[in-house]
Amino acid sequence: MPAAIEQRQRRVPVSVARLRRAVDRALTAVGRPAGLVELTVVDDTEIRALNAEWRGVRRRTDVLAFPLEGAGDASPLVGQIVISADAAARQARRLGVPLALELDLLATHGTLHLVGWDDRDPVEADLMHRRERQILGRTPARLWAGLLAP
Repeated sequence: MPAAIEQRQRRVPVSVARLRRAVDRALTAVGRPAGLVELTVVDDTEIRALNAEWRGVRRRTDVLAFPLEGAGDASPLVGQIVISADAAARQARRLGVPLALELDLLATHGTLHLVGWDDRDPVEADLMHRRERQILGRTPARLWAGLLAP
């Protein structure tokens, strides 16, 4: 089932089709090919407000994930992801990778959060980043700078 993508910012060029493919690839990799993810692309101002409202953290972030499944739910809706296009652009420039690749990583990261992966603990973060690397396949090593040792 395709991901539903909403574009709520205009400053950073984003390929909706590519984001949809990234989410679909991640869902398939975790055994949820029929799952539905709603992904919204916003700017720094909006993600900062959402981060404050839902997590009590008054700063911007790159991605937020809101799992929507409950135990025994029959709904195909897995959850919602919000990505800051501004943060993705900054991170892509800093790492020297294409913006589209950074967005692929953020969409994959958010999808893994929706199905239960966590990165708050260093050991779990390492496992999550390794799984992202498997899903994304061949990517420049610099994409993983600060996330995963080569």
